[in-house]
Amino acid sequence: MIIQLVLSLTMKSMIWYFQCLRDPMKPLYKGGIIQNSEFNNGLMGWSTYRNNKAGVGKSASGNRFAVVQGAISSLFGAGDAAASQSHSVYQKVQMQGDTHYSLSAWLQVSAGTAHVRAVVKTPNGENITAGGIDAQSGCWTMLKGGMTAHAYHSGQGEVFFESDTPVDIWVDSVSLQPFSFDEWDAHARRSADKARRSTVKVVARGPDGQPMPNTNVSIQLLRTGFPFGNTLTKEILSNPAYEKWFFSRFTVATMENEMKWYSTEWNQNQEDYKIPDDMLKMAQKYGVKVRGHNVFWDDQNSQIKWVRPMGVDQLKAAVQKRLKSVVSRYAGKVIHWDVLNENLHFNFFETKLGPNASPMIYQQVGQIDHNAILFMNEFNTLEQPMDPNGTPTKYIAKMKLIQGYPGNGGLKLGVGLESHFSTPNIPYVRGALDTLAQLKLPMWMTEVDVVKGPNQVKYLEQVLREGYGHPGVQGIVMWAAWHANGCYVMCLTDNTFKNLPVGALVDKLIAEWKTHATSATTDANGLVELDLAHGDYKLTVNHPSSLAASHTITVDAASSEHTVSLKV
Repeated sequence: MIIQLVLSLTMKSMIWYFQCLRDPMKPLYKGGIIQNSEFNNGLMGWSTYRNNKAGVGKSASGNRFAVVQGAISSLFGAGDAAASQSHSVYQKVQMQGDTHYSLSAWLQVSAGTAHVRAVVKTPNGENITAGGIDAQSGCWTMLKGGMTAHAYHSGQGEVFFESDTPVDIWVDSVSLQPFSFDEWDAHARRSADKARRSTVKVVARGPDGQPMPNTNVSIQLLRTGFPFGNTLTKEILSNPAYEKWFFSRFTVATMENEMKWYSTEWNQNQEDYKIPDDMLKMAQKYGVKVRGHNVFWDDQNSQIKWVRPMGVDQLKAAVQKRLKSVVSRYAGKVIHWDVLNENLHFNFFETKLGPNASPMIYQQVGQIDHNAILFMNEFNTLEQPMDPNGTPTKYIAKMKLIQGYPGNGGLKLGVGLESHFSTPNIPYVRGALDTLAQLKLPMWMTEVDVVKGPNQVKYLEQVLREGYGHPGVQGIVMWAAWHANGCYVMCLTDNTFKNLPVGALVDKLIAEWKTHATSATTDANGLVELDLAHGDYKLTVNHPSSLAASHTITVDAASSEHTVSLKV
Protein backbone atom coordinates (compact mmCIF):
# COMPACT_ATOMS: atom_id res chain seq x y z
CA MET A 1 0.00 0.00 0.00
CA ILE A 2 2.75 2.45 0.93
CA ILE A 3 4.79 1.49 -2.12
CA GLN A 4 1.80 2.20 -4.38
CA LEU A 5 1.55 5.65 -2.83
CA VAL A 6 5.20 6.31 -3.67
CA LEU A 7 4.50 5.38 -7.27
CA SER A 8 1.58 7.79 -7.53
CA LEU A 9 3.61 10.63 -6.05
CA THR A 10 6.61 10.10 -8.28
CA MET A 11 5.10 11.92 -11.23
CA LYS A 12 1.39 12.72 -11.00
CA SER A 13 1.33 14.80 -7.84
CA MET A 14 4.76 16.39 -7.80
CA ILE A 15 3.83 19.65 -9.50
CA TRP A 16 1.69 21.00 -6.71
CA TYR A 17 3.86 19.38 -4.07
CA PHE A 18 6.83 21.52 -5.03
CA GLN A 19 5.33 24.89 -5.82
CA CYS A 20 5.72 27.83 -3.45
CA LEU A 21 2.23 27.98 -1.90
CA ARG A 22 0.39 30.23 0.53
CA ASP A 23 -0.62 27.17 2.55
CA PRO A 24 1.23 23.85 2.53
CA MET A 25 -0.32 20.62 1.32
CA LYS A 26 -0.98 17.53 3.43
CA PRO A 27 2.09 15.56 4.56
CA LEU A 28 3.18 12.60 2.48
CA TYR A 29 2.32 9.18 3.94
CA LYS A 30 0.10 11.00 6.48
CA GLY A 31 3.29 11.97 8.28
CA GLY A 32 4.72 8.45 8.52
CA ILE A 33 6.22 8.00 11.99
CA ILE A 34 5.99 11.72 12.83
CA GLN A 35 3.42 12.58 15.47
CA ASN A 36 1.21 15.63 15.08
CA SER A 37 2.84 16.35 11.73
CA GLU A 38 0.45 19.21 10.88
CA PHE A 39 0.57 20.84 14.35
CA ASN A 40 -3.21 20.64 14.68
CA ASN A 41 -2.60 19.67 18.31
CA GLY A 42 -0.24 22.51 19.09
CA LEU A 43 3.33 21.37 19.79
CA MET A 44 2.35 17.97 21.13
CA GLY A 45 5.17 15.55 20.34
CA TRP A 46 7.58 18.38 19.48
CA SER A 47 10.30 20.06 21.54
CA THR A 48 12.58 23.07 21.28
CA TYR A 49 16.27 23.46 21.90
CA ARG A 50 17.55 25.44 24.85
CA ASN A 51 16.69 29.17 24.89
CA ASN A 52 14.46 28.85 21.82
CA LYS A 53 10.85 29.97 22.01
CA ALA A 54 8.30 28.13 19.90
CA GLY A 55 4.63 28.51 19.23
CA VAL A 56 1.98 27.60 16.71
CA GLY A 57 1.09 30.10 14.02
CA LYS A 58 -2.18 30.18 12.12
CA SER A 59 -2.80 31.40 8.57
CA ALA A 60 -5.87 33.29 7.40
CA SER A 61 -7.31 30.01 6.10
CA GLY A 62 -6.86 28.32 9.47
CA ASN A 63 -3.74 26.28 8.69
CA ARG A 64 -1.51 25.73 11.73
CA PHE A 65 2.29 25.49 11.71
CA ALA A 66 5.25 25.59 14.11
CA VAL A 67 7.16 28.84 14.56
CA VAL A 68 10.48 29.10 16.38
CA GLN A 69 11.26 32.65 17.41
CA GLY A 70 14.53 34.24 18.40
CA ALA A 71 16.39 32.83 15.40
CA ILE A 72 19.75 32.17 17.10
CA SER A 73 20.07 28.79 18.75
CA SER A 74 22.41 28.07 21.65
CA LEU A 75 22.19 24.34 21.04
CA PHE A 76 25.94 24.08 20.58
CA GLY A 77 26.92 26.23 23.53
CA ALA A 78 28.34 29.69 23.95
CA GLY A 79 31.37 30.51 21.87
CA ASP A 80 30.83 27.62 19.45
CA ALA A 81 31.07 28.64 15.80
CA ALA A 82 27.84 26.78 15.14
CA ALA A 83 25.96 28.77 17.76
CA SER A 84 24.78 31.21 15.09
CA GLN A 85 22.62 28.54 13.49
CA SER A 86 18.84 28.87 13.56
CA HIS A 87 16.86 25.79 14.55
CA SER A 88 13.30 24.64 14.24
CA VAL A 89 11.33 22.52 16.65
CA TYR A 90 12.47 18.90 16.77
CA GLN A 91 10.84 15.54 17.35
CA LYS A 92 12.33 12.37 18.79
CA VAL A 93 11.68 9.29 16.65
CA GLN A 94 12.39 5.60 17.03
CA MET A 95 14.72 4.52 14.24
CA GLN A 96 15.38 1.09 12.79
CA GLY A 97 18.69 -0.02 11.32
CA ASP A 98 19.03 -1.09 7.68
CA THR A 99 16.13 1.13 6.64
CA HIS A 100 15.63 3.87 4.07
CA TYR A 101 13.78 6.95 5.35
CA SER A 102 11.92 9.30 3.04
CA LEU A 103 11.71 12.77 4.62
CA SER A 104 9.62 15.73 3.53
CA ALA A 105 8.34 18.97 5.02
CA TRP A 106 6.95 22.34 4.04
CA LEU A 107 9.15 25.23 5.13
CA GLN A 108 9.03 29.00 5.29
CA VAL A 109 11.31 31.62 6.90
CA SER A 110 10.43 34.85 8.63
CA ALA A 111 12.26 37.18 6.24
CA GLY A 112 13.91 37.07 2.83
CA THR A 113 15.38 33.78 1.60
CA ALA A 114 17.52 31.35 3.57
CA HIS A 115 19.06 27.96 2.95
CA VAL A 116 17.38 25.48 5.33
CA ARG A 117 18.62 21.94 5.89
CA ALA A 118 16.70 18.92 7.10
CA VAL A 119 18.73 16.99 9.66
CA VAL A 120 18.28 13.56 11.19
CA LYS A 121 20.26 13.05 14.38
CA THR A 122 20.85 9.33 14.67
CA PRO A 123 20.92 7.38 17.96
CA ASN A 124 24.74 7.41 17.98
CA GLY A 125 24.77 11.22 17.77
CA GLU A 126 25.60 11.54 14.07
CA ASN A 127 23.89 14.46 12.27
CA ILE A 128 22.90 13.42 8.75
CA THR A 129 21.74 16.06 6.29
CA ALA A 130 18.64 14.68 4.58
CA GLY A 131 18.05 17.56 2.17
CA GLY A 132 18.05 21.30 1.76
CA ILE A 133 16.07 24.08 0.09
CA ASP A 134 16.10 27.83 -0.27
CA ALA A 135 13.07 28.66 1.89
CA GLN A 136 11.31 31.99 1.38
CA SER A 137 9.18 34.34 3.39
CA GLY A 138 5.59 34.77 2.29
CA CYS A 139 5.07 31.28 0.88
CA TRP A 140 5.72 27.61 1.61
CA THR A 141 8.20 25.42 -0.26
CA MET A 142 8.46 21.65 0.00
CA LEU A 143 11.73 19.98 0.94
CA LYS A 144 11.94 16.37 -0.13
CA GLY A 145 14.87 14.10 0.68
CA GLY A 146 15.81 11.38 3.09
CA MET A 147 18.57 9.23 4.51
CA THR A 148 19.57 5.63 5.15
CA ALA A 149 19.83 4.26 8.67
CA HIS A 150 22.40 1.51 8.89
CA ALA A 151 22.51 -1.29 11.44
CA TYR A 152 24.25 0.87 14.06
CA HIS A 153 21.55 3.55 13.80
CA SER A 154 18.86 1.63 15.69
CA GLY A 155 17.40 3.52 18.64
CA GLN A 156 16.01 6.97 19.36
CA GLY A 157 16.87 9.76 16.95
CA GLU A 158 15.70 13.31 16.24
CA VAL A 159 14.39 15.21 13.23
CA PHE A 160 14.81 18.98 12.92
CA PHE A 161 15.59 21.81 10.48
CA GLU A 162 18.38 24.37 10.67
CA SER A 163 19.85 27.32 8.82
CA ASP A 164 23.09 29.29 9.03
CA THR A 165 21.05 32.46 8.48
CA PRO A 166 19.49 34.21 11.52
CA VAL A 167 15.85 33.67 10.57
CA ASP A 168 12.83 32.16 12.26
CA ILE A 169 12.07 28.77 10.68
CA TRP A 170 8.42 27.87 10.12
CA VAL A 171 7.59 24.17 9.71
CA ASP A 172 4.50 22.25 8.64
CA SER A 173 3.34 18.92 7.17
CA VAL A 174 6.44 16.98 8.23
CA SER A 175 6.79 13.34 7.18
CA LEU A 176 9.33 10.65 7.91
CA GLN A 177 8.44 7.32 6.34
CA PRO A 178 10.58 4.17 6.76
CA PHE A 179 11.03 1.59 4.00
CA SER A 180 12.87 -1.70 4.23
CA PHE A 181 15.61 -2.16 1.64
CA ASP A 182 13.47 -4.81 -0.06
CA GLU A 183 10.46 -2.47 -0.25
CA TRP A 184 12.58 0.31 -1.72
CA ASP A 185 14.23 -1.92 -4.32
CA ALA A 186 10.92 -3.52 -5.28
CA HIS A 187 9.43 -0.08 -5.93
CA ALA A 188 12.40 0.91 -8.13
CA ARG A 189 11.96 -2.24 -10.20
CA ARG A 190 8.21 -1.76 -10.59
CA SER A 191 8.72 1.86 -11.52
CA ALA A 192 11.33 0.82 -14.10
CA ASP A 193 8.97 -1.75 -15.61
CA LYS A 194 6.24 0.87 -15.85
CA ALA A 195 8.49 3.57 -17.33
CA ARG A 196 10.74 1.46 -19.59
CA ARG A 197 8.57 -1.43 -20.81
CA SER A 198 5.21 -1.87 -22.54
CA THR A 199 2.91 -4.78 -23.24
CA VAL A 200 2.36 -4.87 -27.00
CA LYS A 201 -0.63 -6.65 -28.54
CA VAL A 202 0.30 -8.24 -31.86
CA VAL A 203 -2.19 -9.80 -34.28
CA ALA A 204 -0.96 -11.97 -37.17
CA ARG A 205 -3.19 -11.64 -40.24
CA GLY A 206 -3.20 -13.62 -43.45
CA PRO A 207 -3.42 -12.28 -47.02
CA ASP A 208 -7.20 -12.06 -46.61
CA GLY A 209 -6.85 -9.93 -43.48
CA GLN A 210 -8.16 -12.64 -41.17
CA PRO A 211 -6.38 -13.42 -37.87
CA MET A 212 -4.06 -16.41 -38.04
CA PRO A 213 -3.86 -18.62 -34.94
CA ASN A 214 -0.83 -20.76 -34.07
CA THR A 215 1.58 -18.38 -35.79
CA ASN A 216 5.10 -18.20 -34.44
CA VAL A 217 6.46 -14.72 -33.79
CA SER A 218 10.24 -14.39 -33.44
CA ILE A 219 11.45 -11.24 -31.65
CA GLN A 220 14.80 -9.57 -32.29
CA LEU A 221 15.84 -6.36 -30.53
CA LEU A 222 17.53 -4.00 -32.98
CA ARG A 223 18.17 -1.03 -30.68
CA THR A 224 17.29 -0.27 -27.09
CA GLY A 225 15.08 2.74 -26.45
CA PHE A 226 16.63 3.93 -23.18
CA PRO A 227 19.90 5.76 -23.89
CA PHE A 228 22.73 4.31 -21.84
CA GLY A 229 26.26 5.52 -22.49
CA ASN A 230 29.76 6.27 -21.32
CA THR A 231 32.57 8.74 -21.86
CA LEU A 232 35.34 7.95 -24.29
CA THR A 233 38.82 9.29 -24.96
CA LYS A 234 40.96 9.91 -28.03
CA GLU A 235 42.78 6.65 -27.29
CA ILE A 236 39.88 4.86 -28.94
CA LEU A 237 41.05 6.13 -32.34
CA SER A 238 44.14 3.90 -32.30
CA ASN A 239 42.96 0.99 -30.17
CA PRO A 240 40.68 -1.54 -31.94
CA ALA A 241 40.11 -3.46 -28.69
CA TYR A 242 38.83 -0.28 -27.00
CA GLU A 243 36.67 0.47 -30.04
CA LYS A 244 35.11 -3.00 -30.03
CA TRP A 245 34.51 -2.99 -26.27
CA PHE A 246 32.88 0.47 -26.23
CA PHE A 247 30.61 0.28 -29.27
CA SER A 248 29.34 -3.22 -28.50
CA ARG A 249 27.72 -1.84 -25.33
CA PHE A 250 26.76 1.81 -25.40
CA THR A 251 24.28 3.84 -27.44
CA VAL A 252 25.47 7.28 -26.30
CA ALA A 253 28.97 8.75 -26.00
CA THR A 254 30.43 11.85 -24.38
CA MET A 255 33.97 12.93 -25.19
CA GLU A 256 35.78 13.33 -21.90
CA ASN A 257 37.92 16.37 -22.78
CA GLU A 258 38.42 16.42 -26.54
CA MET A 259 35.63 18.86 -27.42
CA LYS A 260 36.37 21.32 -24.61
CA TRP A 261 37.78 24.75 -25.37
CA TYR A 262 41.21 24.01 -23.90
CA SER A 263 41.46 20.94 -26.16
CA THR A 264 40.53 22.65 -29.43
CA GLU A 265 42.30 26.02 -28.95
CA TRP A 266 45.10 25.62 -26.42
CA ASN A 267 46.94 28.45 -28.14
CA GLN A 268 44.88 31.48 -29.09
CA ASN A 269 43.70 31.50 -32.72
CA GLN A 270 45.12 28.02 -33.33
CA GLU A 271 42.02 25.85 -33.51
CA ASP A 272 42.34 22.12 -34.09
CA TYR A 273 39.26 19.90 -34.29
CA LYS A 274 40.83 16.86 -35.92
CA ILE A 275 40.58 14.60 -32.86
CA PRO A 276 36.93 15.35 -31.96
CA ASP A 277 36.04 15.17 -35.67
CA ASP A 278 37.53 11.68 -35.90
CA MET A 279 35.87 10.55 -32.66
CA LEU A 280 32.51 11.80 -33.90
CA LYS A 281 32.92 9.96 -37.21
CA MET A 282 33.70 6.74 -35.36
CA ALA A 283 30.59 7.09 -33.18
CA GLN A 284 28.47 7.82 -36.26
CA LYS A 285 29.80 4.67 -37.94
CA TYR A 286 28.27 2.63 -35.13
CA GLY A 287 25.06 4.67 -34.86
CA VAL A 288 26.05 5.93 -31.41
CA LYS A 289 24.74 9.38 -30.51
CA VAL A 290 27.11 11.99 -29.09
CA ARG A 291 26.60 14.63 -26.40
CA GLY A 292 28.41 17.93 -26.99
CA HIS A 293 30.59 18.46 -23.91
CA ASN A 294 31.02 21.35 -23.56
CA VAL A 295 30.69 24.83 -25.09
CA PHE A 296 32.07 26.61 -21.98
CA TRP A 297 33.06 25.71 -18.45
CA ASP A 298 32.27 28.30 -15.78
CA ASP A 299 35.10 27.19 -13.49
CA GLN A 300 37.89 29.80 -13.18
CA ASN A 301 40.50 27.06 -12.82
CA SER A 302 39.43 25.36 -16.06
CA GLN A 303 40.01 28.40 -18.28
CA ILE A 304 42.91 28.41 -20.70
CA LYS A 305 45.78 30.56 -19.49
CA TRP A 306 45.29 33.11 -22.29
CA VAL A 307 41.57 33.49 -21.47
CA ARG A 308 41.87 34.23 -17.74
CA PRO A 309 43.41 37.72 -17.85
CA MET A 310 41.19 39.05 -20.65
CA GLY A 311 39.24 42.26 -20.20
CA VAL A 312 35.54 42.50 -20.96
CA ASP A 313 35.78 43.36 -24.65
CA GLN A 314 38.50 40.81 -25.34
CA LEU A 315 36.58 38.07 -23.55
CA LYS A 316 33.35 38.92 -25.37
CA ALA A 317 35.14 38.53 -28.68
CA ALA A 318 36.78 35.26 -27.63
CA VAL A 319 33.48 33.86 -26.34
CA GLN A 320 31.70 34.71 -29.59
CA LYS A 321 34.46 33.12 -31.65
CA ARG A 322 34.51 29.92 -29.58
CA LEU A 323 30.73 29.63 -29.44
CA LYS A 324 30.22 30.07 -33.19
CA SER A 325 33.14 27.82 -34.03
CA VAL A 326 32.26 24.74 -31.98
CA VAL A 327 28.46 24.93 -32.15
CA SER A 328 28.37 25.58 -35.91
CA ARG A 329 30.82 22.76 -36.54
CA TYR A 330 28.78 20.15 -34.70
CA ALA A 331 25.23 21.50 -35.10
CA GLY A 332 22.97 18.66 -36.19
CA LYS A 333 25.65 16.11 -35.28
CA VAL A 334 25.32 16.10 -31.48
CA ILE A 335 22.11 15.48 -29.57
CA HIS A 336 22.95 17.70 -26.57
CA TRP A 337 25.11 20.62 -25.58
CA ASP A 338 26.41 21.14 -22.07
CA VAL A 339 26.28 24.88 -22.62
CA LEU A 340 27.86 26.45 -19.56
CA ASN A 341 29.21 23.63 -17.46
CA GLU A 342 28.71 23.77 -13.66
CA ASN A 343 26.86 27.04 -13.84
CA LEU A 344 25.63 26.88 -10.22
CA HIS A 345 28.97 26.38 -8.51
CA PHE A 346 31.10 28.68 -10.66
CA ASN A 347 30.67 32.10 -12.28
CA PHE A 348 33.75 32.99 -14.32
CA PHE A 349 31.74 34.32 -17.26
CA GLU A 350 29.11 36.04 -15.11
CA THR A 351 31.82 37.80 -13.10
CA LYS A 352 33.53 39.01 -16.27
CA LEU A 353 30.57 39.66 -18.58
CA GLY A 354 27.70 40.44 -16.22
CA PRO A 355 24.84 38.56 -14.53
CA ASN A 356 23.02 37.84 -17.82
CA ALA A 357 25.98 36.00 -19.36
CA SER A 358 24.41 32.58 -18.79
CA PRO A 359 21.00 33.12 -20.44
CA MET A 360 22.64 35.06 -23.30
CA ILE A 361 25.07 32.23 -24.05
CA TYR A 362 22.23 29.69 -23.98
CA GLN A 363 20.28 31.89 -26.38
CA GLN A 364 23.15 32.14 -28.84
CA VAL A 365 23.83 28.39 -28.80
CA GLY A 366 20.14 27.75 -29.45
CA GLN A 367 20.13 30.18 -32.37
CA ILE A 368 22.91 28.21 -34.09
CA ASP A 369 21.79 24.66 -33.25
CA HIS A 370 18.00 24.40 -33.35
CA ASN A 371 17.82 20.65 -32.75
CA ALA A 372 20.15 19.83 -29.86
CA ILE A 373 18.86 19.98 -26.28
CA LEU A 374 20.74 22.58 -24.25
CA PHE A 375 21.72 21.20 -20.85
CA MET A 376 22.61 22.86 -17.59
CA ASN A 377 25.16 20.31 -16.38
CA GLU A 378 25.77 20.39 -12.61
CA PHE A 379 27.30 18.40 -9.78
CA ASN A 380 26.14 17.72 -6.20
CA THR A 381 22.47 18.25 -7.05
CA LEU A 382 21.99 14.51 -6.52
CA GLU A 383 25.21 13.63 -4.75
CA GLN A 384 25.54 15.91 -1.73
CA PRO A 385 22.55 17.18 0.26
CA MET A 386 25.05 19.14 2.38
CA ASP A 387 26.14 21.33 -0.55
CA PRO A 388 24.04 24.53 -0.44
CA ASN A 389 25.18 25.59 -3.92
CA GLY A 390 23.77 22.66 -5.86
CA THR A 391 20.35 22.06 -4.29
CA PRO A 392 17.39 21.13 -6.51
CA THR A 393 15.67 24.42 -5.59
CA LYS A 394 18.75 26.41 -6.65
CA TYR A 395 18.92 24.38 -9.85
CA ILE A 396 15.27 25.10 -10.62
CA ALA A 397 15.70 28.81 -9.90
CA LYS A 398 18.69 29.06 -12.28
CA MET A 399 16.89 27.14 -15.00
CA LYS A 400 13.87 29.42 -14.70
CA LEU A 401 16.19 32.43 -14.92
CA ILE A 402 17.54 31.07 -18.22
CA GLN A 403 14.04 30.29 -19.49
CA GLY A 404 12.72 33.69 -18.48
CA TYR A 405 15.37 35.75 -20.27
CA PRO A 406 13.86 37.66 -23.24
CA GLY A 407 13.91 35.48 -26.34
CA ASN A 408 14.59 32.20 -24.52
CA GLY A 409 11.00 30.97 -24.33
CA GLY A 410 11.45 28.52 -27.20
CA LEU A 411 14.79 27.03 -26.19
CA LYS A 412 15.04 23.25 -25.89
CA LEU A 413 16.52 22.95 -22.41
CA GLY A 414 17.55 19.91 -20.40
CA VAL A 415 18.48 18.97 -16.84
CA GLY A 416 21.99 17.52 -16.59
CA LEU A 417 22.97 15.82 -13.33
CA GLU A 418 26.61 14.79 -13.16
CA SER A 419 26.11 12.17 -10.44
CA HIS A 420 29.65 11.73 -9.04
CA PHE A 421 29.11 9.65 -5.89
CA SER A 422 31.12 8.48 -2.94
CA THR A 423 28.46 6.98 -0.62
CA PRO A 424 25.08 7.63 -2.26
CA ASN A 425 22.13 8.77 -0.17
CA ILE A 426 19.53 6.91 -2.21
CA PRO A 427 16.37 8.35 -0.56
CA TYR A 428 17.77 11.84 -1.15
CA VAL A 429 18.51 10.97 -4.80
CA ARG A 430 14.90 9.97 -5.35
CA GLY A 431 13.60 13.09 -3.61
CA ALA A 432 15.89 15.32 -5.68
CA LEU A 433 14.81 13.66 -8.93
CA ASP A 434 11.17 14.12 -7.95
CA THR A 435 11.78 17.80 -7.26
CA LEU A 436 13.66 18.44 -10.52
CA ALA A 437 11.06 16.60 -12.58
CA GLN A 438 8.65 19.48 -11.95
CA LEU A 439 10.57 21.41 -14.61
CA LYS A 440 9.08 19.02 -17.19
CA LEU A 441 12.35 19.05 -19.13
CA PRO A 442 14.46 16.14 -20.42
CA MET A 443 16.51 14.95 -17.44
CA TRP A 444 19.72 12.93 -17.78
CA MET A 445 22.30 11.60 -15.37
CA THR A 446 25.32 12.69 -17.39
CA GLU A 447 28.55 11.68 -15.61
CA VAL A 448 27.83 8.76 -13.30
CA ASP A 449 30.67 7.30 -11.30
CA VAL A 450 31.36 5.98 -7.78
CA VAL A 451 34.71 6.28 -6.04
CA LYS A 452 36.73 3.11 -5.58
CA GLY A 453 36.10 1.22 -2.35
CA PRO A 454 34.75 -2.06 -0.96
CA ASN A 455 31.16 -1.05 -1.81
CA GLN A 456 31.80 0.47 -5.24
CA VAL A 457 29.84 -2.17 -7.17
CA LYS A 458 26.94 -2.10 -4.71
CA TYR A 459 26.73 1.68 -4.72
CA LEU A 460 26.96 1.93 -8.50
CA GLU A 461 24.12 -0.57 -8.88
CA GLN A 462 21.98 1.44 -6.45
CA VAL A 463 22.61 4.66 -8.36
CA LEU A 464 21.97 3.18 -11.80
CA ARG A 465 18.82 1.37 -10.73
CA GLU A 466 17.49 4.50 -9.03
CA GLY A 467 18.04 6.54 -12.19
CA TYR A 468 16.67 3.87 -14.52
CA GLY A 469 13.62 3.40 -12.32
CA HIS A 470 12.70 7.09 -12.14
CA PRO A 471 10.23 8.05 -14.89
CA GLY A 472 11.70 11.55 -15.15
CA VAL A 473 15.17 10.31 -16.17
CA GLN A 474 15.48 9.98 -19.95
CA GLY A 475 19.06 8.77 -20.23
CA ILE A 476 22.20 7.81 -18.30
CA VAL A 477 25.83 8.36 -19.27
CA MET A 478 28.68 7.13 -17.09
CA TRP A 479 31.95 8.98 -16.48
CA ALA A 480 34.19 5.95 -16.82
CA ALA A 481 36.40 6.67 -19.82
CA TRP A 482 39.32 4.28 -20.27
CA HIS A 483 42.88 5.58 -20.11
CA ALA A 484 45.98 3.48 -20.53
CA ASN A 485 47.48 5.25 -17.52
CA GLY A 486 44.39 4.97 -15.32
CA CYS A 487 40.83 6.27 -15.23
CA TYR A 488 39.50 9.45 -13.64
CA VAL A 489 37.65 7.77 -10.74
CA MET A 490 36.09 4.55 -11.99
CA CYS A 491 37.43 2.01 -14.49
CA LEU A 492 35.12 -0.55 -16.05
CA THR A 493 37.91 -2.66 -17.58
CA ASP A 494 41.58 -3.42 -17.23
CA ASN A 495 44.05 -2.55 -19.99
CA THR A 496 43.20 -5.72 -21.93
CA PHE A 497 39.52 -4.71 -21.89
CA LYS A 498 38.55 -7.50 -19.56
CA ASN A 499 35.75 -6.29 -17.31
CA LEU A 500 36.49 -5.29 -13.76
CA PRO A 501 33.69 -5.90 -11.21
CA VAL A 502 31.98 -2.57 -12.01
CA GLY A 503 32.20 -3.40 -15.72
CA ALA A 504 30.60 -6.79 -15.09
CA LEU A 505 27.79 -4.99 -13.25
CA VAL A 506 27.24 -2.65 -16.18
CA ASP A 507 27.02 -5.59 -18.60
CA LYS A 508 24.57 -7.34 -16.27
CA LEU A 509 22.27 -4.30 -16.16
CA ILE A 510 22.47 -3.71 -19.93
CA ALA A 511 21.42 -7.33 -20.49
CA GLU A 512 18.69 -7.20 -17.85
CA TRP A 513 17.17 -3.98 -19.17
CA LYS A 514 16.70 -5.36 -22.67
CA THR A 515 15.57 -8.86 -21.70
CA HIS A 516 12.59 -10.16 -23.67
CA ALA A 517 11.07 -13.39 -24.92
CA THR A 518 12.67 -14.43 -28.21
CA SER A 519 9.54 -16.09 -29.59
CA ALA A 520 5.82 -16.50 -28.92
CA THR A 521 2.79 -18.11 -30.55
CA THR A 522 -0.51 -16.44 -31.39
CA ASP A 523 -3.68 -17.74 -29.74
CA ALA A 524 -6.93 -18.86 -31.36
CA ASN A 525 -7.67 -15.24 -32.29
CA GLY A 526 -4.28 -14.68 -33.89
CA LEU A 527 -3.25 -12.54 -30.91
CA VAL A 528 -0.16 -12.57 -28.75
CA GLU A 529 0.88 -10.12 -26.02
CA LEU A 530 4.58 -9.29 -25.76
CA ASP A 531 6.23 -7.65 -22.75
CA LEU A 532 9.06 -5.63 -24.32
CA ALA A 533 11.57 -3.04 -23.22
CA HIS A 534 11.23 0.16 -25.23
CA GLY A 535 13.22 0.09 -28.45
CA ASP A 536 13.20 -1.01 -32.09
CA TYR A 537 12.39 -4.64 -32.90
CA LYS A 538 12.29 -6.96 -35.87
CA LEU A 539 9.32 -9.33 -35.66
CA THR A 540 9.36 -12.36 -37.94
CA VAL A 541 6.08 -14.26 -38.28
CA ASN A 542 5.92 -17.86 -39.51
CA HIS A 543 2.67 -19.78 -40.03
CA PRO A 544 2.54 -23.60 -40.35
CA SER A 545 1.19 -23.08 -43.88
CA SER A 546 4.68 -21.76 -44.79
CA LEU A 547 3.53 -18.16 -44.98
CA ALA A 548 6.15 -15.84 -43.45
CA ALA A 549 7.01 -12.16 -43.23
CA SER A 550 9.16 -9.72 -41.24
CA HIS A 551 8.17 -6.37 -39.79
CA THR A 552 9.99 -3.64 -37.86
CA ILE A 553 8.22 -1.91 -34.99
CA THR A 554 9.11 0.68 -32.39
CA VAL A 555 7.97 0.04 -28.82
CA ASP A 556 7.52 3.08 -26.60
CA ALA A 557 5.30 4.32 -23.77
CA ALA A 558 2.29 4.61 -26.10
CA SER A 559 2.61 1.11 -27.55
CA SER A 560 0.34 -0.52 -25.00
CA GLU A 561 -2.55 1.62 -26.27
CA HIS A 562 -2.51 0.11 -29.78
CA THR A 563 -2.67 -3.28 -31.45
CA VAL A 564 -0.02 -4.04 -34.05
CA SER A 565 -1.19 -5.99 -37.09
CA LEU A 566 1.41 -8.12 -38.86
CA LYS A 567 0.54 -9.38 -42.33
CA VAL A 568 1.81 -12.87 -43.04
